[in-house]
Amino acid sequence: MRGKGFTFKQFHIDHSRCAMKVGTDGTLLGAWSTIPNTGDILDIGTGTGLIAIMAAQRSQQAKISAIDIDADCVAQAIDNAKASKWSDRIAVIHSALQDFFPETKYDLIISNPPYFIDSLNSPDTARTTARHNVSLTFEELCNGVMRLIKADGIFSLILPPTEMKSFLSVARGKLYKTRYCEVWSTPTSGVKRIMAELKLTPPTLPPQCEKIIIEDNGPMGYSEEYRHLTRDFYLKF
Repeated sequence: MRGKGFTFKQFHIDHSRCAMKVGTDGTLLGAWSTIPNTGDILDIGTGTGLIAIMAAQRSQQAKISAIDIDADCVAQAIDNAKASKWSDRIAVIHSALQDFFPETKYDLIISNPPYFIDSLNSPDTARTTARHNVSLTFEELCNGVMRLIKADGIFSLILPPTEMKSFLSVARGKLYKTRYCEVWSTPTSGVKRIMAELKLTPPTLPPQCEKIIIEDNGPMGYSEEYRHLTRDFYLKF
């Protein structure tokens, strides 16, 4: 019997034990990121396991490691991964990034990281851990990625504009932006999120710039580009 959560076309995510539920940020990042067909992928702060499972669906043979500091999330992500058809390629590990020292390096590192830097902490400790960077600063995230990524690997993340600017400032001279996408809720909302891909070496060409609007005034309510991006996942598309 499926628990509370969200059903996608090819899998179900139970999020009853996780402070942060299935949301648009994770789905966007999992659908937008450049996913290798083979090799090794690391999902930092996996939560429910959503992005790790999306990566498994989009790849043919890639092996996915998913880490999280929250024990309840790890248990839930393990259950969600086991219930998926790609369970043999997903390993969920209870670990902070700062304590994670695997033998391999990764072709892709992907993360929907905590980002409420200056806001008041929630009385819910689990939610605070999930959404405040008290347990993983941008500097620690950047250093962890540099330590774990392959020389030609990609780091993909999603953040609000102000926080993305802060992260890129920390990563300046260490990680270089090769692709980014502005996410607008509506045609007039302004930028609400930015997705970015970065590498260890400076690109020879300017970063690829994209824009996606989630909702428009069309007959479906959602924009064509948003439906196209997420159509392999959302039941309604």
